[in-house]
Amino acid sequence: MAIRIWHQSFTVLSDLEAYDSALKEHFRRVARQDTIIDMHGMREGTYRTNYPGDDIKHVGFQFLHSIQFMQGALLAERQGYDAYALSTLPEPGLREIRALIDIPVVGYGECAARAAGRNGRKFGALVFIPELAELYSDNIQRHGLGGQIVGARDVGFRFTDVLAAFDRPGPLIDQFRDAARRLIAAGAQAIVPGEAPLNVLLAMNGVTEVDGTEIIDSLGAWVRTAEAEVELRRTGRVEVGAGYFGVIPDPVRRDEILAFYGLKPT
Repeated sequence: MAIRIWHQSFTVLSDLEAYDSALKEHFRRVARQDTIIDMHGMREGTYRTNYPGDDIKHVGFQFLHSIQFMQGALLAERQGYDAYALSTLPEPGLREIRALIDIPVVGYGECAARAAGRNGRKFGALVFIPELAELYSDNIQRHGLGGQIVGARDVGFRFTDVLAAFDRPGPLIDQFRDAARRLIAAGAQAIVPGEAPLNVLLAMNGVTEVDGTEIIDSLGAWVRTAEAEVELRRTGRVEVGAGYFGVIPDPVRRDEILAFYGLKPT
């Protein structure tokens, strides 16, 4: 039986043709043959003056942008999707969305960290938005893997450099390898590449390891996790949410509140 996944990016995909095309091709490689991944980005005009690399580094802006992630999740549930995937390292609203809708919700950062930390491995992350290092480390603590992370570090290039590298990837990949070696020297046994554009750039160029240390395909990790969680849901082997962060509210009251704040999806 086919699986439908709502993919949610932190970028306006229509602005980034090379990345959009590479992402579609990568999903074709890593997903099951019967998995349908419908790609969604932020609304056109979201970044009229700053692109994500500037906005995401501010916690207040990220909180405001997370409203689009919540609305996307609600639409995914309403339109019959089997799972919802936050395909961005910061995972804006992940905990809140999981307590708002009744379909599996997976996060890029969490899935990558669990893949990197399997069998007790120490791991680290390389980010091209330096301010995300603090947020990523905080998220890893929340995911219960704080004892395994050796650090999150600035990779040394920026969002615009990654986009430009889709045409000429060699120099940027060399720079990534140099940064990876420094993280390996600090004890990393696996490395999470920062945001999804860097992940897909490395994957499409066959960069799966540096000096024998695995470079995690974070996108592939969340696809496999989403597929597995949907199958568990279909067999009824899923724990019911509990507590403040797990119980899904009454949908009628939920829709009333969303309508009050002008957030109810149509």
